[in-house]
Amino acid sequence: MRAIPTHGTAGPSASVPRVGLRAICSATIIGAAAIGLTAPAGAQTARLPLVPAPSSITPSSGSFTIDNGTTIAVDAADRGATGAARLFAAHVSTERGLTIRSASGGAIRFVRDASIKGAEAYRLTVDPSGVRITASGDAGLVYGAMTLAQLVSPDAAFGQPARLAAVKIDDAPRFGWRGLMIDTARHFQSLPSLYAIVDQMASVKLNTLHLHLTDDQGWRFEVKAYPRLTAIGSVRTSPSTGEAPGTQVGGFYTQDELRKLVAYAAERGIVIVPEIDLPGHAQALVAAYPDLGVLGDTPKVSSDWGVNPYLFNPGPKGIAFVKTVLDEIMAVFPGTYVHLGGDEAVKDQWERSPEVQAQMVKLGIKDENGLQSWMIDQFGEYLASKGRRLIGWDEILEGGLPASASVMSWRGEKGAVEAANQNHDVVLSPAPTLYLNSLQSDRSDEPPGRIEIQSLETVYKYEPMPAGIPADKAHHVLGAQGNLWSEYIVTPYQMQHLIFPRAAALAEITWSGKDKRDFGSFLERVQPQIGRWRTSGMQVADSAFAVGYTLAGTRGDALRSKNAKVALATQAPYGTIRYTLDGKAPGPRSPAYTTPLSIKPGVKIRAAAFDAAGRQIAEPRLLDTGRQALLTRTASDMVACPKGSLALRVPLTPEAQGNAPVYNIDLFDLCTAYPAAPMDVAKGFTIDIARLPRHYALAHEETKLRRHYNVTPHGELIVLVGCTVAGSKPVVAGTFPLPDPATAATRFSVKGRLPALTGDRDICLQFTSPTSDPYYAVERMQLTETR
Repeated sequence: MRAIPTHGTAGPSASVPRVGLRAICSATIIGAAAIGLTAPAGAQTARLPLVPAPSSITPSSGSFTIDNGTTIAVDAADRGATGAARLFAAHVSTERGLTIRSASGGAIRFVRDASIKGAEAYRLTVDPSGVRITASGDAGLVYGAMTLAQLVSPDAAFGQPARLAAVKIDDAPRFGWRGLMIDTARHFQSLPSLYAIVDQMASVKLNTLHLHLTDDQGWRFEVKAYPRLTAIGSVRTSPSTGEAPGTQVGGFYTQDELRKLVAYAAERGIVIVPEIDLPGHAQALVAAYPDLGVLGDTPKVSSDWGVNPYLFNPGPKGIAFVKTVLDEIMAVFPGTYVHLGGDEAVKDQWERSPEVQAQMVKLGIKDENGLQSWMIDQFGEYLASKGRRLIGWDEILEGGLPASASVMSWRGEKGAVEAANQNHDVVLSPAPTLYLNSLQSDRSDEPPGRIEIQSLETVYKYEPMPAGIPADKAHHVLGAQGNLWSEYIVTPYQMQHLIFPRAAALAEITWSGKDKRDFGSFLERVQPQIGRWRTSGMQVADSAFAVGYTLAGTRGDALRSKNAKVALATQAPYGTIRYTLDGKAPGPRSPAYTTPLSIKPGVKIRAAAFDAAGRQIAEPRLLDTGRQALLTRTASDMVACPKGSLALRVPLTPEAQGNAPVYNIDLFDLCTAYPAAPMDVAKGFTIDIARLPRHYALAHEETKLRRHYNVTPHGELIVLVGCTVAGSKPVVAGTFPLPDPATAATRFSVKGRLPALTGDRDICLQFTSPTSDPYYAVERMQLTETR
């Protein structure tokens, strides 16, 4: 791995797990630790805290205790069984704090059994004499090991023996593709962070890691035949907001580093699918080798998020280049599938190239979509000749789907339905439901991402078998995958926060039978897994279980009546909400929330959810009902202006390593609104403003940009009261010329007076800066009760 560090100091958010399963598993002697389940046989055993839910659980009588020194036996000649046993020991060591040692007559045994059909199927049997995991394939042994590791660590009794109730579990997956995609191109992701994700994917039986290795913003795969791809294409200059150019950021993986990662993942039942994106998203490629571009110019590696115009040249030289890259890819990644992107390739460069147009005429191709289809077919046949298969995003359907291709459907399910009905294999990965870079809640403490809330429940309730695929075509559905695009993922903390615990929901919808899925049961079973992840050093979002507050009426109503009625709730229906009214942290004996609270403004409510055992399941959240707090709106409290949409929560700079400050923005109109400002209470205002890089490639959507005539050189901020009332003219409460971006501070404030009006009015904060200037966003608006 060769990395150029981003600017800023790496703090706790940039850390990797404190206990490394990778290090433990590399030991020559099996060392492990375990936490265990104490559960009697019978109905309680049928509710074992396992994620994903197994196919069949048959309780029996008796129990077996695993403690320090419990022994494990495998056939030393069976590498798969030895690896599974080592993996089990490592997880138990990390998650329970017990040491498992090897012995010829061990009480825990890993055994091959050809009668168990399916490479990923397994049987786990617990009886008073010990534990037996049987499977026909290596992956089945790994998944049996992971189930046993969960049974041994169902609670927080770290270092204590675990008594397992006697049981037989027969289990096999519903789908063969249970995937997670990580984008390493937009922000380079360190190898330690990828190893950590692989470990925790295995813990819930996810089996496919899709690595997005190239894009406009960086080429991350070492190609020995084309060294400039990484020497030039792996590094970009961060955008500025008008001041001096930003710092250089980037990095790439050597082939040897990736081979080691591939081998490490394979030991855990995980195949890595590489993606080289083409013909679009190719600006880093063209920056490194302009002769492989279309129009001959030499762009810089892009620092813009979105859709850039650069395509690679589909002529003989370009086709030969891709085949050479594929040869080196296949030498590193032995899995069946190679992903060749195909998404968001705007065809303007091809349309304007005489050379490309002549090639189309020669081939008898009528349009550019047909040319992409021809190109994909060339590479599909080449991969097939090497015993591999091509898969691409659903745009490869446009112009006709080549016979050799499989489809990953991201623009909803339409592509999957169309491809499966044409007898092509498909993977479901629809946006926004399975886009894990979407925020998990609308609370202000969420890190940057897309503001299309995809909660734990949303992911869990997705059904990967689309209704439009008939039963006789259902076998073409390989499975489903969650995608994690990294425009706003700079640190391991942010990546882990977005993945966990939604990875558990993804695992259950792809592993467990549809009849086994129950969200209420899942919420109870996922709690121990959250504990395991945290014990392993993972950052796990508590968004689904954190308390949110809803004020009845407006804030103005509360201030005028000197009474606030507040409802408390969590996203997921699990646990009991307990609260305090003095701002102190609640405990398991604090009052339980039952009905909305009626309080005087000034009270600080702090609340958290607790499980039946009195354990806190999320960090307490605070609601300050003081007058100043009620008159303040942060970026997360703002709403869209008329005809607008707040789609993104972005950081101050693209490489910012902190999770705050964040700004909710509308890419197409620099306007946000303070909702329901109490005009009879507030007399003045202070607005905190941030200037942000304008680094968004909008392609054909640039026509949607709303341009405002600026009457000063760099535009203005206009404060408009009553801007959402149809048929009435808003009142201008202030206009503030914006400073020269080349000399002004990135963050600044303005103050003004409000007109004397009655009732509640929305206040729109409209920036009129030219579209050639940086973006502006509101960080906070504080209303004041004095002028």
